[in-house]
Amino acid sequence: MTDPAAPPTPPVPLAALLAREDLGLRQLAGPDARAAGTAVQWVHTSEMPDPYPYLLGGELLLTAGVHITDPAGADGHLDDYVARIVAARGAALGFGVAPLHDTVPRALVEACDRVGLPLVEVPPRTTFSGVARAVWRLMAEARHAELRRVTEAQQGLATAAARPDPVPAVLRQLAARLGGVAVLYGPDGAELQRAGHEPDDGVRDALRGLTAVVRRAAPAAPASAADTAGSTHLAAYALGGGRGFALGVATDRREPGDHTIAGAAVVLLSLLTGEHQGASEAARSAALVRLLLGAPVSQTGPLLGGDRWSVVHARGEGGPLAASALAAALGTGLVDPREPGEAVRLLVPADREVAPADGWTLGVSAAAPPAELPSADAQAARALRRAEATRVPLVRHRENGLAGLVAPAEADAHARVLLAPLAAGEALTPTLRTWLSLHGSWDRTAVALSVHRNTVRQRIARCESLLNLDLHDPDVRMELWFALSRPTS
Repeated sequence: MTDPAAPPTPPVPLAALLAREDLGLRQLAGPDARAAGTAVQWVHTSEMPDPYPYLLGGELLLTAGVHITDPAGADGHLDDYVARIVAARGAALGFGVAPLHDTVPRALVEACDRVGLPLVEVPPRTTFSGVARAVWRLMAEARHAELRRVTEAQQGLATAAARPDPVPAVLRQLAARLGGVAVLYGPDGAELQRAGHEPDDGVRDALRGLTAVVRRAAPAAPASAADTAGSTHLAAYALGGGRGFALGVATDRREPGDHTIAGAAVVLLSLLTGEHQGASEAARSAALVRLLLGAPVSQTGPLLGGDRWSVVHARGEGGPLAASALAAALGTGLVDPREPGEAVRLLVPADREVAPADGWTLGVSAAAPPAELPSADAQAARALRRAEATRVPLVRHRENGLAGLVAPAEADAHARVLLAPLAAGEALTPTLRTWLSLHGSWDRTAVALSVHRNTVRQRIARCESLLNLDLHDPDVRMELWFALSRPTS
């Protein structure tokens, strides 16, 4: 029988079910559930005399004994029945007392004892659906606890990676989260850093050997492996970058979520042990130094890797690691994660198409040379506000076709004169711009600016008074929109 696919939720200890007073379950046979660590992965009810073809393994099989015609078991049927459950790797057998049988047949108890299959009595007051519901509830609680543990561990690892001594800090955090030892090995197999308790010689040798296996296999084969040394669980991971570093982990127990936590540490350690700077990073550092030393943007721009760029403003959940993942998806390494609650900003080469990204709302500017990136930044900010107000994943800035008919200097001068009265209030200009972009919608403008709709009405009324214009006139709106689209506005 092939191994079943892993269930989407952690298994439930049979001991946890037995401890539920509302169920009233009682173990009659088989090894003690708590001592043996018996776990239930799912619940299945069947009255088939041979349940083997219907089991995946790990089930708590529930039956009312419809198929038991000889409770004394003289025909050997009960031995065969229990043997088939064990062959299918069932976790335990639950027998419902009443209405067919007043007690669990003694022959069934003895058969389960002989093969070591836990047998649980289900009292008349407890329905099989109630047992199943309790299992699903315990699974959901375990899954929630696992997700919380993984999230807290990932946050702790990310914080450790930002410390002045990131590699040993990450190893200490990993060892503490997994309750074991974490070791970083160099390309020659030498132990470079270790955190956690001191492993014995046998575990140390086994872990070093396992990491040697994954180093040799990567990148042609999966760069992780697991093994045991006595009662100690071992795991090894080849770090990315092709430099031959590996991570070894040894723990006394293995819990759900351990592999995910170790995977986060592998990503961080791969970055920390990789080459300090590639060619692109070196060029960007050079561009930054030249800017700080007063060089014009026209000279530093080409060092960034392109002549024209699109500015992207993005808002979504997650911290710096999520922003880095977004940057990788958009094909750029130029990202400013900003503070929590603020929009992430990215520079994307103009020849790369910016597509919607799951979990993010994006505003994209028009392509611009380095000298005009501040204007593009404002375009991306306006596009993001519109995307949030209209609840769409991506909005691109659109150039006004009339802009090409007016000389830029004249257009800028006209915009400054027309919008000068709005300088009386700091929030008036952005409110008017957003309101016009959303076709005068009070509600959408309020959403985009995170203010009450009455505040929007008051600001627009103030704009109309200061400008001495009728904002319901489409010609006025068009002229204002043209002025507000200028970089100086």
